[in-house]
Amino acid sequence: MSHAKVVTRFAPSPTGFLHIGGARTALFNYYFAKHNDGEFRLRIEDTDKKRSTAEATQAILNGMNWLGIHHDNDIVYQSQNEARHKEIAATLIETGHAYLCYLSPEEQAEERQKSRDEGRAFRSPYRNTDMPAKDDTPSVVRFRVPDGETILDDKVQGQVKWNNKDFDDLILLRADGSPVYMLAVIVDDHDMGVTHVIRGDDHLVNGGRQKLIYQALGWDVPEFAHIPLIFGPDGKKLSKRHGALGVDAYENMGYIPAGLRNYLTRLGWANKDMEVFTDEQVSNVFSLSGINKSPARLDFDKMAFINGQHMAMCDTEDLLKYAHRFLEDKNEGPLEAIQIEQLKNALPHITGRAKTLIELADQLFFIIRPRPVPLTGKTKKSLKPDAEPRLRDLHFLLSAIEQDQWNTGYISDQLDTYTQKEEIGFGKIGPPLRACLTGGAPSPDLALVLELLGKDEALGRIRDCLDIFYNKNTE
Repeated sequence: MSHAKVVTRFAPSPTGFLHIGGARTALFNYYFAKHNDGEFRLRIEDTDKKRSTAEATQAILNGMNWLGIHHDNDIVYQSQNEARHKEIAATLIETGHAYLCYLSPEEQAEERQKSRDEGRAFRSPYRNTDMPAKDDTPSVVRFRVPDGETILDDKVQGQVKWNNKDFDDLILLRADGSPVYMLAVIVDDHDMGVTHVIRGDDHLVNGGRQKLIYQALGWDVPEFAHIPLIFGPDGKKLSKRHGALGVDAYENMGYIPAGLRNYLTRLGWANKDMEVFTDEQVSNVFSLSGINKSPARLDFDKMAFINGQHMAMCDTEDLLKYAHRFLEDKNEGPLEAIQIEQLKNALPHITGRAKTLIELADQLFFIIRPRPVPLTGKTKKSLKPDAEPRLRDLHFLLSAIEQDQWNTGYISDQLDTYTQKEEIGFGKIGPPLRACLTGGAPSPDLALVLELLGKDEALGRIRDCLDIFYNKNTE
């Protein structure tokens, strides 16, 4: 069937954090809607009053906001639609597609066991219209599964068939009158104008059951696309043993939103040789036909690679904002204005050396670490007695460089000239000079380190080393 406008939705239950599997489902819905100039809606399925919490709802909203998945229109809260759900249940009873079931919990257990023993789906004896009603007895509302066959032309799984005799007469309203998921989701999707239901393939059988209810109500049946679950690197269903499961954990691990969006979208979806892409690029080509039917495996190396590519493409100001808290952790306190300016200047030179914000903070730490730079362990070992006169020479040499010549190229030439004059290899000056400047922190080419530190800071660190380690003053 054709639709005037594509409408998709993401409908999480607020019982915990935003799972990366749920985030991928949201992304598939989001990009499919964008590709078709449609709408992407958000619904919080909070009908499970015992497990749903405001904290979990906020965690989901925070996760989506951080990841950059922005919904259209207002959020729909399923619990607020209970009256509408009950109205539709009453309609199904009136049209003969549902009935009141008065089985007690004990009687229901007996009937369910009987159905298992006979190898058939559950059927309540109250399904028969000649069973007398019991006005003073609690009842549930059950859907009356029709005879025949149900065929679902799934956009990912292909055509799936079920014999209706294998479907239970499922409950629509509980004995306390509250609606169950299977009814609420259909009513809400219909009322929201959802045209495409894109969700995990653990709901595939639900798709068949729900199609019967849509047909009983005379409503258009949306297109279904049941996507495979995410497996761990070992090929087993993703669980806590595989590490981080929530989007918030990946934020804390130093991934940026664009990188994680790219990786999760590419996880189980493909378009030719697209590997690293922007939102605009994927929105232009996203289709359900690109989703693989087989489960996708998490690959943390690939995740980090893609994240690193997006860090390299990221605007300097934005990247610094993402990295700010990691840099403050390394700095063990707030960053000063001069440090922030130094970091801005350094980022274009350093970003390509890191795949996460944690790695980036490690790579930038040499710039902001306080003086005097501590000299311990292996770093200290490079400061041998014969390094002292060479460090004194280098301090004098670098002091003579004019401020407008303080750049990587000129500094590199001066260091090369010195080693040639002294007839020594660079290994004689490189390790001790790097020790003075960085204290053993990860760092790039030595001439670039000197440029990024700036003349005054670089000379000050060399002087500190000579004063403290060798206990001699260069002045």
